[in-house]
Amino acid sequence: MSLGLEPSAYGSHSMRRTKVAQIYKKTGNLRAVQLLLGHTKMDSTVRYLDVDIEDALSLSEGIDL
Repeated sequence: MSLGLEPSAYGSHSMRRTKVAQIYKKTGNLRAVQLLLGHTKMDSTVRYLDVDIEDALSLSEGIDL
């Protein structure tokens, strides 16, 4: 089955990144994304999402867990 997408441009890793990026964008919950990715360090998650650390920390501080 073909979706009409270039196979070399998409893989399971790009789908993983897209899913968590959408979750972060919709919720701003950096901690939830960290847990979903299995990262032990928040800075790894921030780098993975390619977000500005100050923006990420501001959003994260606004979320009650």
